[in-house]
Amino acid sequence: MARICAITGKRPIRGNIIHRKGLTKKSGGIGTSITKISKRTFRPNVQRVRVRTADGQVKRIWVSAKALKAGKVQKA
Repeated sequence: MARICAITGKRPIRGNIIHRKGLTKKSGGIGTSITKISKRTFRPNVQRVRVRTADGQVKRIWVSAKALKAGKVQKA
């Protein structure tokens, strides 16, 4: 099952890892150069929690930590 938050809709997104080589100009070097770019996945902090729905049922759903901290879900 995909790790998608049922409340906020947060889902894994794709991004890059950028490898740089060299000493920065700020540190006294001649600057950095990009040597490699590879793909990576940014995964949201989702947790499976028991939640009480509007009609009183208890279900287990994936909820992001941000939604839990904000109080958007009523835990069972």
